[in-house]
Amino acid sequence: MSTQTQLAERNVGAVARHGDTQAQKGPTIAPAVDIYEDAHGITLWADLPGVSRDRLNVHVQDGNLFIEGEASIDTPDGLRLHHAEIREPRFARAFSLSADFDISKIDASLNDGVLKLSIPRREEARPRRIEVSVG
Repeated sequence: MSTQTQLAERNVGAVARHGDTQAQKGPTIAPAVDIYEDAHGITLWADLPGVSRDRLNVHVQDGNLFIEGEASIDTPDGLRLHHAEIREPRFARAFSLSADFDISKIDASLNDGVLKLSIPRREEARPRRIEVSVG
């Protein structure tokens, strides 16, 4: 990423707010993310296996981006669960967004357990070429 912008990871414990039911259920897993930046903004890809759209919460509050989700992993018919390390994984990750980004235009999509967030840069913060005249 460039030195001009900031998308910093925040303490995952900061995701758990007072009265949050997910925080009371136990520990969470920080999903793996890939972050790409270009002149137009940032694209963030987060791995959330088993998380459906209705069990996913993506929101921005006070300049922080929060990704929270709970996976639902069904046992196939005819099989009995013998051992499970994590039965219903809960995912949580938080990032601090710089003022360069337009949080009102964030686009989110979930496909096959991968969340894609497109976070555009504000028009004023985009790089622009300055024409130089001669004479």
